[in-house]
Amino acid sequence: MQLTVDQIGSYEESGFLVLESVLSPSEVDVLLEAMVRDSGNDGPYRLMSDDSNELSTLYASHQRVGEFAELVRTPRLLCPAQTILGGDVYVYQFKINVKSAFGKEKVAWHQDYTAWKIADELPNSRLINVALLLDEATEFNGPLIFVPGSHKVGNLRENRDHSPSSAKHLDPEDIALRPQNITHLIDECGMKSVQAPVGSLVLFSPEIIHGSAPNMSPAPRRLLIATYNSCSNLPRVAEPRPSYLVGDDSTPLKPQDKEFERLDERLPVGSSK
Repeated sequence: MQLTVDQIGSYEESGFLVLESVLSPSEVDVLLEAMVRDSGNDGPYRLMSDDSNELSTLYASHQRVGEFAELVRTPRLLCPAQTILGGDVYVYQFKINVKSAFGKEKVAWHQDYTAWKIADELPNSRLINVALLLDEATEFNGPLIFVPGSHKVGNLRENRDHSPSSAKHLDPEDIALRPQNITHLIDECGMKSVQAPVGSLVLFSPEIIHGSAPNMSPAPRRLLIATYNSCSNLPRVAEPRPSYLVGDDSTPLKPQDKEFERLDERLPVGSSK
């Protein structure tokens, strides 16, 4: 899948781009089934909510489950990432965020690159988040909210708060932007929530200011985020974080000739093939 000139321009201007219904509902169903399988296994890559003890975040499923290994290589995700970043890429981080029905969890205003610069000593922001809606995004279920154009202002925070629960993965609350630092940007640029059908993609910059409100609906909101990094932009930290948080295989990904389909076999734990 190739982005048009207008789509590339829109991404560069706004810092995000919505591509509706890129995967079919049946393909998403396959991924949801795979997610259920993977989330049933206990491991450090599975984070549970403090409030409800339900799944909150599932990291690095592409290292363990065939369906997700194929997903990150499908041209529908990989080619836009290669186009925006202008060359070879690999999976820097992969996660599925879950907001429970009638939940209380919100995501504070933040910039992703702040976390990666602090924790991984990433040289620059040559990454792109490719988010896949595993559920329809509505005004009621805690959709992504962006401050359009805010990716142009640079990194607004250089440090982090510390909490025992996020010693490794850095919760957005740890790098939350202060209201006094972003009020003028919101006044100038406004806010835009993503409301789109299941199977849609949201491409967004690691420097754009974003967050989300709690899920007020009676159904869960599940969001898959594959973060691709330029192969020339490797972390420099002396002691890398675990590979389920930061991918340690920087081999350039190649688009699969076939489109995404069901794979019944799981990959061995730790495999990125």
